[in-house]
Amino acid sequence: MQSLKDRHIVVTGGTGALGSAVVNAFTQAGATCHVPAIETTPPTGRFTDSSKVSVVPAIDLSDEASVEGFYGKLPPLHAVVNIAGGFAWAPIADSPLKVLQQQISMNLVSCALSCRAAVANFRKGGTGGHIVNIAARPALNPRQGANMTAYTASKAAVAAFTVALAEELKNDRISAIALAPSTIDTPVNRKDMPDAKYDTWVKPAAIAELIVAHCSLSDTINSGVLMPVYGRA
Repeated sequence: MQSLKDRHIVVTGGTGALGSAVVNAFTQAGATCHVPAIETTPPTGRFTDSSKVSVVPAIDLSDEASVEGFYGKLPPLHAVVNIAGGFAWAPIADSPLKVLQQQISMNLVSCALSCRAAVANFRKGGTGGHIVNIAARPALNPRQGANMTAYTASKAAVAAFTVALAEELKNDRISAIALAPSTIDTPVNRKDMPDAKYDTWVKPAAIAELIVAHCSLSDTINSGVLMPVYGRA
C-alpha cells in the first residue's frame, strides 16, 4: 500500500452524498481533492476538511471543452473517481429519445470524457494512476433494470467502457475499475423509497473506504475488474 498524503485526486460528483463521503475519506488519508461541479454556487457543507478540497464551479462534464479546461489546470494526479451521473425511473413507454440521450450523456459521456482527460494527465506525469468508475448493479444483471432501461443501458456502457479502457492502458501503469453498487443509502433514495429496508443498503462511507483502499494499491493488479458492491441487498 502507498500513502495518499499530498496526492491529488479528482472526484466528479464530489458534492453529492456518495461523492462527499469519498472526498472526506481521501482528505482523511491526507490527499487533496479537486471537485468539478456543474452548479455556479456548489454546495460544500458536507466536507470535513474544506482546506484540502478545491471545488470548481460551472463545469459541464458532458462538454469536452469544459472537461479539458478543468483538467488542464490541475497538477499531476494520482487518481480520478467518476461518480457524477444521473438516474431515470422510466419504463419504455416513458423513455423517448430525450430520456435515453440524457442518461447516456450524464452517465457514459461524462465518464468517458473525464477518463480521457485523466489519462492525458497521468501520461504527462509519467507515474501512472488509478481510475474508478461507478456503474450499477443492473449493469451486471440487466434483468434488474426493468422500468429503468435507459439508465441500465448507460451504466452497462460504463462497465464495458471501463473494461476496454483497462485493456488499452495495461502497459501504462494506469488501472481502471468500475464498482457496481446496489441501492446506496442516501437521503434522496430514502425519500424516494420510504418503505424500504435501509439497513440492507450500501453505505456511502463503506464504498468510500473501498475506493481509497484501491487507490492506495502500489500495483495495478486488479485493473479491469467490475466489482459488485451489494451490501446485504
